[in-house]
Amino acid sequence: MTTATKSHIIEMDVQEKMLGRVASEIASLLQDKNSPFFEPRLAGKNIVKVSNAEKIKLSGKKMEQKIYYKHTGYLGHLKQLSAEKVFEKDPTRLLRTAVYRMLPKNKLRAKRIKRLIFI
Repeated sequence: MTTATKSHIIEMDVQEKMLGRVASEIASLLQDKNSPFFEPRLAGKNIVKVSNAEKIKLSGKKMEQKIYYKHTGYLGHLKQLSAEKVFEKDPTRLLRTAVYRMLPKNKLRAKRIKRLIFI
């Protein structure tokens, strides 16, 4: 079977859209599931360019109540940030994290997330 070698650039405007719905759509596009040549073992060719990431919406009280955790590696150093504070610091991080967690947990994950570009 012959595969297409040309990459597709897909531009998305996420203004006033819900975070989870947009993230699942982007994760599907990064895996190249919209292509007739989709193969799970390949990273895919689609490049997704996202604009207006700073105007994305979260439903309910998630902006105040959703917590993002990270560990520094030292004992007792588990850091917590609310979605609101993460959004203030870097508006694209919410969407990038959501898409990253929706991609399959394998060696192709890093290659796929690199093709997510914020304008």
